[in-house]
Amino acid sequence: MTIPHNTNDQNSHAKHKIPLLEIQNLVKEFVAGDNTIRILHGIDLTLYQGEMVAIIGQSGSGKSTLMNILGCLDKATSGDYTIFGKSVNEMNTSELAKLRREHFGFIFQRYHLLGDINALDNVSIPAVYAGMDSTKRRKRATNLLTQLGLGDKTQNRPNQLSGGQQQRVSIARALMNGGDIILADEPTGALDSGSGNEVMSILHNLKDKGHTIIMVTHDPNLAKQAERVIELKDGRIIADYYINHAHNQHTNPTNLTDFTNPNDTDDINAQGFNTQTAISKNTFSTKSPFWAWLDRLNEAFKMSIYAMKAHKMRTLLTMLGIIIGIASVVSIVGLGQGSQAKILAEINALGTNTITVLDGYPADDPRRRFGRANLTIADAEAVASQPYALSVSPQVDVSTSIRYKNQDISGTVNGIGKDYLQVTGEKLAMGQGFDDTSIATSAQDIIIDQNAYKSYFNGEGNPVGQILQVGNIPARIVGVLGEQTSFFASTSNNPTVYMPYTTVMYRMLGKSTIDRFVVLVDEDTPSDIAETAIFDLLKTRHGTDDFDTFNLDSIKKTVQSTTNALTALISSIAIISLIVGGIGVMNIMLVSVTERTSEIGVRMAVGARQSDILGQFLIEAVLVCLLGGTLGIALAFGIGTLVNHFGGDSVGVVYSPLSIVVAFVCSTLIGVVFGFLPARNASKLNPVDALAHH
Repeated sequence: MTIPHNTNDQNSHAKHKIPLLEIQNLVKEFVAGDNTIRILHGIDLTLYQGEMVAIIGQSGSGKSTLMNILGCLDKATSGDYTIFGKSVNEMNTSELAKLRREHFGFIFQRYHLLGDINALDNVSIPAVYAGMDSTKRRKRATNLLTQLGLGDKTQNRPNQLSGGQQQRVSIARALMNGGDIILADEPTGALDSGSGNEVMSILHNLKDKGHTIIMVTHDPNLAKQAERVIELKDGRIIADYYINHAHNQHTNPTNLTDFTNPNDTDDINAQGFNTQTAISKNTFSTKSPFWAWLDRLNEAFKMSIYAMKAHKMRTLLTMLGIIIGIASVVSIVGLGQGSQAKILAEINALGTNTITVLDGYPADDPRRRFGRANLTIADAEAVASQPYALSVSPQVDVSTSIRYKNQDISGTVNGIGKDYLQVTGEKLAMGQGFDDTSIATSAQDIIIDQNAYKSYFNGEGNPVGQILQVGNIPARIVGVLGEQTSFFASTSNNPTVYMPYTTVMYRMLGKSTIDRFVVLVDEDTPSDIAETAIFDLLKTRHGTDDFDTFNLDSIKKTVQSTTNALTALISSIAIISLIVGGIGVMNIMLVSVTERTSEIGVRMAVGARQSDILGQFLIEAVLVCLLGGTLGIALAFGIGTLVNHFGGDSVGVVYSPLSIVVAFVCSTLIGVVFGFLPARNASKLNPVDALAHH
C-alpha cells in the first residue's frame, strides 16, 4: 500500500496534474531454479505529467525492476499498468517498441552508448527507428549535442569522451524523439561530483520544460532534489511524498527551449499535451513508410559494416568456408564447361551436321559378319539427291605400302569423293583437291597428310607434282592437308594418302561397293530427322537394314550429357563445403549475438522493432556470405587463369555468366538460411535482460 508522507500535501500536488502512468496491484516474480522469487509485491502508484520523481531504496529493493516495468522494458507478472489511459498488458511487442520510441527516453548509469559509432550517430538512433527525415535527424542531433556542450564532439566515439560527456550524449539520445517521459537509472552513479551536478541541472531543466522525470537512485541527497520521492523496501512502497523547493533553487546552465521537442516548436506544456491520443499518434513528422524502412535498412547495413570491421579476423575466418565452397563450385563448373567446349570444338570442326552411313548391319547385330558389301555409289547418289543433303562423299579404304624413292612405308589409302573436304571441314595447306573429272576418270592423283609430308619430304618444300608409288599404282601429288583436327582425321602416325574413291575401287581393289559415305546435312534440318529419312530411304532401296548410320550430333549430346553429369557430381561434393561454411556463419553469428546482447538491449530501449533487430543481423550474415562469395569467385578466376596458362591445349576453364549469378544467389541464400536463426534469437531477446548482459 502507498504510504504518503503528507496526504494533504500529495493531493494538493496531484489535483492540478494529469495522470500519466498508473499501476495497480503490480507484482513481479522471477524463476530461480525450482523456486519463484517475488521482487515487487502489489505496487499501487500513479505518476503525473511534468513530475520529477525519485525512486529510492537499498540494493535489491526492486527500484530498478519497477523502473524497467514503467519504461516498458520488462513486463509485470500480474497487475494492471496503464499509460496515457491505455493498458500496457494489451500491447504487443511492436506497440511497446512504438511507445518506447515515441514517448520514453532512457538515461542509464553505464551510458549504454554503441562503441562502433560516433556521438552524432548514437543520438540519432531513436529517430532512425521513428522514421525521421535524415537531414532533420542530423540537424536535431547536432543541435541537442551543441546545447549540451558537445558541439565539438559530434564525431567522437564513446571511448574518446569522458564519463560526463558520455552521459550528456545519453541524455541527448533520450531527447531525440521528444522524450515525454525520461527514465534515469542512477544517472550520476558513474560520474564525479562535478559531472553529476551538471547532469542533474539538465534533468531539472527538462522537468521545467514539461518532461516527466523518473529517476532511480540509492543516494538520499540526490533524491532530495526531486519533486516527489517514492521509497521502496523489499518490493513494497513504504513512503511516497512531495518535497517543496524554493523557486529556481537549481541553476541550469543549459538552454533546451528550442530542442526538447522533435519539431523544434514550443515545449510540451505549451502544446496542451493530450493523454488520450498521445499513445496512438506520432509526436513528430516522419518519412513515408517506404523511405522510413529504407532508412532503417541503411542503418542496419552501416552497423553491419562496423561490426565486420571491428572483428576483421573473425569475419575472414567466417567467410573462409564460403570462399572455398564458391571457388570450388565455380572452378569445377568452369573446368567442366572448358573440357566440354574443347571436345565439342573438335567435333564442330566439321562445321555442320554430318551423318555417316556404314556398310553392313549394326555392330550389335549378329548378321553383321555376313552382311557386307551392301553399299553402292547409287545409294550415295540417292541420298545426295535429297533436299536436306548438301553434299555426299563416298569412301573406301585400303592399307598398302607407299613408296617414295628409297622409302617404303606401310600406310593407308582413303578413297574419297570430291566434296570430302567440305564435308569433313579439313583444310589444304598446299595444292588442290579433287573435282568431277578426277572421280569420273579414276585419276591417279593423291592428297597426302602431314604424316606423309614429314615422312617422305621432312616437312619441307612443296611436294605437289611429285610421284609416289601407292601399291602398284604410281600417283601424282596434287595437294597437302594441313594439321588435321577433324573427327574423321586418322589417329595413326603412319602416312595416309587420299585418292578418288573410284580409283581405289576400280584400280586397286577391283570392287563396285563402298565402305561408307558421309552426308553433309543442311543446317536447317535437325540431324535426327535427317538420319531417320536416310535410314528409311536406304531400307526401302535395300529391302532390309543391312547398313548402319552414325550421327555426329549424338556424340555431341553424349559428350554434353556426360560432362554435365560429371560436373554436377563433383559440384555436389563441393556444395558440401558451402553447407559447412554456412554452419560456420551461423555459429559465428550466434557468438556475435551473444557479444552484442547489450547493444541489442539499447536498440530495443530506444524503440527498435523486432523486425529491425532481425534485419540487422540478417543483413550482416548476408553481407559476410556475399563478400565471401565475391572473394570465392575472384579466387576461382585466379585458379582458372593459372589452369589456362599452364594447362596447355589439353585442359581449360571457361566461366559462364550463369555460374557467377548462381554463385551470388548461393551466397545470399546461405546468408539468409544460416543467418536467420541467430537473427531471430537476437530479435526475441527481452530488452531488460539484454541491457543487463555484460
